[in-house]
Amino acid sequence: MGLSSFIRVREFKSPLRIVAAVLLRSRETQANRAGQKSEEIKNLKQIEQQHLRVIAKMEQTIGEKNLQIAQLNVEKQQLQRQPPVLPHDPILPHHEFGPKMIAMCVNLGAKVGLRASVNCLEIVFDWLGADAKLPDWTTVRTWMMRVGVAAIEEPIEQADDWIWMADHSNQIGQEKALVIIGLRASKMPQPGVALTHQDVRLLTVEPGVSWKREDMARVYEQLATKIGDPLALVSDGAVELREGAEILEKRRKDLVLLGDFKHFAANVLKKTVGNNERFVKFMSEVGSTRSTVQQTELGHLTPPAPRPKARFMNLAPTLKWALMISWQLGHPHSEARSEIPTSRMNEKLGWLRSYRDDIEHWGECQSVVSASLTFINQQGLFRGAANQLAAQLESLRTCDDSRAVADRLIEFVRQSEEKLAEGQRLPMSTEILESSFGLFKQLERQHSKGGFTSLLAAFGALLKPATPESIRRDFARVSVKQMRTWVTNNLKTTLASRRQTAYAEAAAAA
Repeated sequence: MGLSSFIRVREFKSPLRIVAAVLLRSRETQANRAGQKSEEIKNLKQIEQQHLRVIAKMEQTIGEKNLQIAQLNVEKQQLQRQPPVLPHDPILPHHEFGPKMIAMCVNLGAKVGLRASVNCLEIVFDWLGADAKLPDWTTVRTWMMRVGVAAIEEPIEQADDWIWMADHSNQIGQEKALVIIGLRASKMPQPGVALTHQDVRLLTVEPGVSWKREDMARVYEQLATKIGDPLALVSDGAVELREGAEILEKRRKDLVLLGDFKHFAANVLKKTVGNNERFVKFMSEVGSTRSTVQQTELGHLTPPAPRPKARFMNLAPTLKWALMISWQLGHPHSEARSEIPTSRMNEKLGWLRSYRDDIEHWGECQSVVSASLTFINQQGLFRGAANQLAAQLESLRTCDDSRAVADRLIEFVRQSEEKLAEGQRLPMSTEILESSFGLFKQLERQHSKGGFTSLLAAFGALLKPATPESIRRDFARVSVKQMRTWVTNNLKTTLASRRQTAYAEAAAAA
């Protein structure tokens, strides 16, 4: 220690031992700090090593994922160059197609028609780039007829709660096709749910020229012997359908015979509205208007096509059109009237102004009928139905005519429900059968104007969608030969074949 340092030490007032102690403690403190820092450095190096291992593992994973992505891209390119793989569908014995293809064609045919079903498949398969053989529309027709005959001849379980719905379909000439569909009372949909085609099953299809009460009694008795006496029969007001059921009343004393609500309501509407001279003149004007505007700039305002055979079962669209035109006449600046001069509008449609009050009253009557039909379709017939229907219609009874219509419909329901036992619930409308006739006419397309053809055999294919399982079952039960035998036995000589004979004879004599 130098002289200057010795002098400074002598300046300290504290003893040297205390100074030494302080210095020692300071050295220990520094040593501890140095140790802590060394430990921290060691820990940080360990964490760094862990992070490096994690980074290395992640880099390895990224490399593996990149490799997988590259492999998937290669597979994707390979798949894009390959045609799509259709579902496995082994060919049925003695056929050229599998049950999946056949079921799809039958369902398409029922929805869009025979030729259109194959056209749809061609478009879809072309879009998929699928190279597959497709059936001809005549083949689809044969398939549908086999499925239909299988539905007609399918064994029906014996039961004492069958509900039958019977009606005739007439196209042209004297030929009529009797169709009876049915469902079990124990399988009625819940209240609030209307019947669907899948709720019912086809019981019989029988074409014929003569349908007297004796003919109906024969069919009723044959069917009752086969599946059991029905609990109920619902039909429209046709005399032969109603009087032919006397044979069933003899077989079963508690048989419930119900009139079809929709036909009754249409008759009520016809008597209330149709016999009105104003309505007759109105419908004449509607017909004239249709022919004068449908090919003009007013084409979008054309009245709906008339349906003379069931006018009062389909009056709602005409009244809806009339209300729309009445509104348009009062709103010259509407978008629908753009580029149509007021003078032109008045010339072709102005006549409706004089019917505004009538249309309102007729519309009120139609509203009563529509609401009543919805109630019956969804709720069915039961004890107390008339009172519930009256409550539903209360707000719609706004004029004398609508009140009269409502009163008659309520009374009809009241009289019908008295035939039922307490707690019993039955359908009271054959609308599901009417819609089945509609599906059949859609299937026939232009043939419906030429009388029944052999396609009547396909009627049963329209009620339930086909499945691969049902196709296997139906085709195992009904061959092409058996289908043709059914057609021969039931249709014999059709109106279309007689027409062809008439032309052939005239051509041969020329």
